Amino acid sequence: MVPASTGSAMRVAVAQMTSTSSIDLNFATCQRLAREAADAGVKLLSLPECFSFIGRRGDEALAIAEPLDGPIFRRYQALARDLGLWLSLGGFQEKGPDEDHAYNTHVLLDDLGSVRSCYRKVHLFDVDVPGGPVLKESNRTAPGTQVVTAQSPVGTLGLTICYDLRFPELYQRLRFTENAQVLLVPSAFTRKTGEAHWELLLRARAVETQCYVLAAAQSGKHNDLRESYGDAMIIDPWGSVVARCPDRLVTGIAVADIDEELLKTVRRNMPIAEHRKYNIYGSDRQLSTL
Repeated sequence: MVPASTGSAMRVAVAQMTSTSSIDLNFATCQRLAREAADAGVKLLSLPECFSFIGRRGDEALAIAEPLDGPIFRRYQALARDLGLWLSLGGFQEKGPDEDHAYNTHVLLDDLGSVRSCYRKVHLFDVDVPGGPVLKESNRTAPGTQVVTAQSPVGTLGLTICYDLRFPELYQRLRFTENAQVLLVPSAFTRKTGEAHWELLLRARAVETQCYVLAAAQSGKHNDLRESYGDAMIIDPWGSVVARCPDRLVTGIAVADIDEELLKTVRRNMPIAEHRKYNIYGSDRQLSTL
């Protein structure tokens, strides 16, 4: 049985929004949600994939891509600094390795607006969704090659993006090799795949890693070609949904506490890190059992 919180908690939030091709309107929405989070005592707010821009075509995102010191990005740094809030920028269009490709980059900002860590999306969404859209992210996006964690006031964070969620090996590495405590999964799931798999996959990742999972989400219709599922939520290490936006299509935030004592208790009572058979199915070793 999972115990109640012991008071060693740090407050976090996930955002749900409907980004469009208006960079200014998207920032205004993020600014409003960040202020709401700060007023609620939140230490870290996670924004969804493509928080700053969603266009109709991949070449539009490529056209507005910029380095991580560009004018769009600096607005979010100022927002974090002004509110004294850590921001997980779930998927920013970073200028890529060549003129035909950008990176889909998850950036962690601290409460001074400084970049603490960057993760470039490894698994690109090249899928013909049955009954849904045909999306080929690799046409305009270059994949990343690194597994990334970062230290924060709410624990050790594992940075991922959206389609990564379908690859449990990444999350196993984040937990059992990199000692992640909180997994960030900012996303823009399609309506069709979200209905079938969104909550199922999130809770599975939480249970198998015994980590908190923060899942910020795009929601609703961005334009006549793009629609996202929504349903932003936070899941604890026991696999319970501890917070979610009340309406999966309405802009807002979901707030919960990261309880380190609860996390330790779950891992101690179900010591899967100790029981893993690394000699049979993998060479990675855990750094710690808690």
